[in-house]
Amino acid sequence: MALVVFLRGVNVGGHRTFRPSVFAKELHDFDVVNVGAAGTFVVRKPGSITKFRAALLAKLPFETEVMICDGKEIIRWETRDPFGNAAPMPDTVRFVSVLSKARRLPVPITLPAEGEWFLRVVAARGRYLFGAYRRHMKTIGYLGQLDKVFGAPATTRNWNTVTAITKILREAEKKPAPRSVRGGRGSR
Repeated sequence: MALVVFLRGVNVGGHRTFRPSVFAKELHDFDVVNVGAAGTFVVRKPGSITKFRAALLAKLPFETEVMICDGKEIIRWETRDPFGNAAPMPDTVRFVSVLSKARRLPVPITLPAEGEWFLRVVAARGRYLFGAYRRHMKTIGYLGQLDKVFGAPATTRNWNTVTAITKILREAEKKPAPRSVRGGRGSR
């Protein structure tokens, strides 16, 4: 199955800048597809995760936290809607944050805890947090607090990015697997 890679804190505020589309082409042996500008990739032919991770880290022009997820997990997000039946509120953005390791904390969590909220985590599944944030400049500071609240580095993506990832994963599932070629005596 395909993998999904989330890089933390790239192409933000002029730090850790690179061109993800060029980077994806450099990893062509793994059939990597770039999704957006924030360091999100679908790896359609990962082979050994250890070898892929080593190749990815060797090509990265800087150090950053790398979260690698099984594509099946991402598809499950779509089928097991973490947001429930509630329609998104106006001026809010649904998101997923990927933690570097699984943490158990009660949800929902609202930041700030009192007054007008800017960020809400409504569900947590293993190393994944699901929620919504308001479109406001203060929101970035609250997203940055997720690391402290959950005790592990986190990287966040808009739910629209998840939808794009899921589409790529589903297309990859539809592609027929290459047929093996049998040779030698007795092959038909």
